[in-house]
Order: sequence, then C-alpha cells, then structure tokens
Amino acid sequence: MSAVGGIFDLNITDEIQESLLLTMKHRGNHTDAVSRRNMTLLQAGGNGVEELDWAGERYAVSFDGVLFNRRAISRELNALGHELETGTQEELLLHGYAQWGQRLPEKLDGYFAILILCQKQGKVFLARDRMGVRPLFYMRHGGGLLVASEMKTILSYPGVPCALDSQGAAQLLLLGPGRIPGSGVFAGMQEVEPGCCGEYQGGNLRLRNYWWLTDAPHEDSFSVTREKVREMVVASVRKQMAGTEKIGTMLSGGLDSSAISAISARELDARGETLDTFSVDYENNGQFFVSNRFQPDRDTEYIRQMVASLDCRHHWTVLSAQTLAENLADAVVARDLPGMADVDSSLFSFCGEIRKHTPVVLSGECADEIFGGYPWYRDEEMRRFPGFPWARSISHRVKLLHPNLRQTVDPEAYVYDHYAQTIAQADILPETGGVDRRIKELVNLNFRWFMQTLIDRGDRMGSAWGLDIRMPFCDHEIAQYLYTVPWDMKDHRGREKGLLRAAMEGYLPQSVLYRKKSPYPKTYDPQYLHLVTQMLRSVLNDPDAPLWQIVDRQGAEDYLAGDMALPWYGQLMGKSQTIAYLVQINFWLERYSVAIR
Repeated sequence: MSAVGGIFDLNITDEIQESLLLTMKHRGNHTDAVSRRNMTLLQAGGNGVEELDWAGERYAVSFDGVLFNRRAISRELNALGHELETGTQEELLLHGYAQWGQRLPEKLDGYFAILILCQKQGKVFLARDRMGVRPLFYMRHGGGLLVASEMKTILSYPGVPCALDSQGAAQLLLLGPGRIPGSGVFAGMQEVEPGCCGEYQGGNLRLRNYWWLTDAPHEDSFSVTREKVREMVVASVRKQMAGTEKIGTMLSGGLDSSAISAISARELDARGETLDTFSVDYENNGQFFVSNRFQPDRDTEYIRQMVASLDCRHHWTVLSAQTLAENLADAVVARDLPGMADVDSSLFSFCGEIRKHTPVVLSGECADEIFGGYPWYRDEEMRRFPGFPWARSISHRVKLLHPNLRQTVDPEAYVYDHYAQTIAQADILPETGGVDRRIKELVNLNFRWFMQTLIDRGDRMGSAWGLDIRMPFCDHEIAQYLYTVPWDMKDHRGREKGLLRAAMEGYLPQSVLYRKKSPYPKTYDPQYLHLVTQMLRSVLNDPDAPLWQIVDRQGAEDYLAGDMALPWYGQLMGKSQTIAYLVQINFWLERYSVAIR
C-alpha cells in the first residue's frame, strides 16, 4: 500500500522543479505501527513517483488506492492517442489527467487519493474517491500546502504545530469519535471531503464536489429493483475481486458479510479455488454474553452455518480482554485520533491475524447506511430525533466538558447546528415528503458522518498491517441507485434491509438470510471493564494528566460511578467503551504532544 503526500510551495513557480513529493516509507507496515513518523522526501519524478511529459507539460503523480475500471480507462485513452507502457495505475492517472483535467475522478471507479503536480503551470491537482475510503489530509504551512494520506505525516514535517483548539476539543467530546466533514481535528488540519477534487495554484486552494447523492424519481417496480440490486451487489464483489491473486472475506454470520462471502465463494469456485473466511470472537463471551436490543444473539452458530454452506477455509481469531485493553494505544496511532475504543482495537488485532493469510479482504461494511439497517432508520422515536441519532448521549458528554470549554462552546447549539447544516445540504425532490423525506435526510447524515467514522476505522486498522480492506457495498453506483428507492421497498416485509434480503434469496441459508441484524461483535467479559476502569483511575490519580485540560475531572469521577442510559456512539460504545475512549484521548494528547490552545 503506497501513500500519498506532498509539500507544495507554488508561490515559487520559477523553481517548481524543486517541489518535493512526500510519502510515508510504507503506509501500513506494522513494524513501525506505533511510531510511523518516518518519511522520505523525494524529488519530483524520483523513486516511487511516476512522471509524464505531454503537450508541453510535465506531470508527476502520487497515488494511494485501487482502480476497478483500469481496462476500460486504458482502452478509452488508447483510442484518444495515448500510449500506455508500464500498465501501472499511476501511469493511467497521469495520462488521464493530461487528457481530461479535473474531469479525471469522474471517470474513475475505485478507492483513491490522488496528487498530480503540473510543474510548468505551477499547479497541483487533488482528488478523493466518492465514498471517502482513502484519506487525504492537508494543512497550510509556511506559505505552502502540506498534503498527505495520514495526519502523522503532516505533523512530522518540521515546524508544523501539533495543537488542539476549543473547536477540536469540542469535536472530541461532543461529536467524537465522529468528525466534522472536512475537519482533521488538529488545529489547522483539514481533509479533502469524499467526492471532492480541486487545484492548488498561486497559494489558493479551490475544491469542488464532483459527486454527491442526487435524488430522482424511482420508476422501477419492486421485482425490477430487487433484480437490479442483486446484479449490482454481485458485480461490485466481482470487480473488487478482479486482479487479486489472494483474497478473503470477513464473516460475522450476519446478512451483509455472509452475502459477500457467498458471492465470493461462487466466484472462486468457478476458478477452482477455495475461499478463506475470517471471524473474530472474544474469550469468555460464551459465559458472559447478554442478549440486548442491539445484539440479540451471538454470531458463532450463524458463522458455523455459513462455513458449512460455503465449504471454505475458515480462520478464527479469539481475543482476550487484556489484548483489547493493551491495543487501545496502537489503535489511536493507527487512526491518529482517539477512536471507537475496543471496537477499533479489536479490529486492529483481527487485521493483524488476517494479514498472515491474505493481503486483501472483503468486508460487509456500509450496507446499513445504504439499505437502512440501523435502528434510527426504523425506530420511529429515533428517526424523529432532531440531532445525530447515534450520539444522543449529549447530557453525559456535556458533564465531561472542562468548565473552560463550557464557556466557549454552547454544547447543544454546537451539535444541533452541525446536524442541521448537513440535513439542509441533502438533495431531495421537492415533492418528496413524510417518511421518505426523513429517510433521505438520515441517509445523507449517515453518509457524511457515521459511515465516515466506520470507513476510517477499516482503512486505518487495516493499513496498519498492510491489509487492504475492500467494501463492495461501499460502491457509488449502488449508493446512488438505492438513494432513489422509496422506503417501503427498502423496508420490504417490515424487515431491516428487507430489499437486500429479498435480493440475496438463493445465496444464503434461510436462517442467516432472515437473521435479525447484529452489529460488529464486542466483548462482554467484565474483566475488560475492570481493566479500562483501572486505566482511567490511573489517569485520575495524576493531576497533571493532559486529559484534564479538556475534560472535567469530577465529571469523569461521576461517570465512573454512574450508569449510562444511552450508548456514547452508535450501538457498540457503552460504558466500558466510553471509559476506554477517555483513556485513548489522554494517551493521544501525551503521545502526540498536543498543545492545548
């Protein structure tokens, strides 16, 4: 996995040949996962950077990602007079940009972060994929622009401040682990948003949306819609498998991962190959698991049914409470921010085990956002909630704010304003009303906020080990088509993701096909709560811990002693995960030497 990076001071256009491209040595080499701040400064066109001379311009590219329609783009470019010699994705992008300019990303199907340097014009082109799978951060510094795939790369550049202002602190405590679209949380750090591209020239950066969800009348019948969904899901799995020598799937026994595994198994069987599947579980969950609204049953039996159905090579990873607690720090460094606590650290460990067997794995992520699987789509009370339905714990969050932050930020207004701004930006036909209008508002809210948190999680935890996690449901064509589908079709027969279930008939055992939704598994071992409580107690015993610059100590004490009625974030971050989140924030402030402004 290569990384994207660049240092651009295009005010000195006469010396543009001296512009430097900056890349991480190995994005995703876990041998330096905890301190991956090593980087290489490369002369434009040097080792690892491809160049092209075309029509009087000299281009250089830095790229992170995978393109699924390389052959189609190559054929089109060849017909236009371009001779492609190396066959690399970088060469394709150079010729594509020389031909189409800023229209290039509209031609691409895949996950990507792109930097292209136009040396004679003194211009840099930036682009990020439509769904935001590959990251791309930037910061203005010293009259120029720093750009990189990871925050740590930018922070490692000499003279760059590593700081947190009141707005960043408010994000961590009032919205976290979610992030404001386009924000990098660190002061001055920003992110190119999904579906955006633009140019930097003469000290000016101009970004624009080249893709977003657009509404349109849905004229297909249910049967036609069901068949189109089936065809699109199968096609997405096939294209994401193409060109890979070794590939596996994450298998939870739920609808989404099971559907992808079943399609993948059929494709590999046609090649005479056997699918490798991977599942995660936790020590002592058989003893301590408690059925609840969000996780009604364990995954184990459904995974066994799928393994028998697929006749695959299955691999189990079983994690202990101790491992989850110990890896909280590694998960922070992989993400460069506090994250979803053990939901992150478990995936971090899981990815390390998967990477021993394959460099590419398919995940069922993003189906819930697109097909309406989350409780806040279906529960009427949650659906009406005027705010982020996955983070209704605002009262608990406010109590943890440092008094100084309470004076500078109005918590309720801060949260609501970001919610309302996103809702107002949704593209919805004027004649759409009632439940369908609200569902489309929620889809946009999920796309720009909740889904991005989960995509970040997958990309960062996977890349820490050099594992490429691909998400067939995270496909812009599927997303666009489903956006126009009315709610009564998505909620077919009153079941979450009823349309997807109907589309996957014949691929899965009935017990799996109609299993009640269950999210990514977490530990129920009380030992984990004990461990993270001890970790936070250790921070509480240190009056100089950096956490107390943004968190109220008494609020943290009260939180430890009290009960939390609502999850902190989503369906998985309960009390133990929230305690661990505070521990992660303290570690992050210490490890990154974050200055509080």
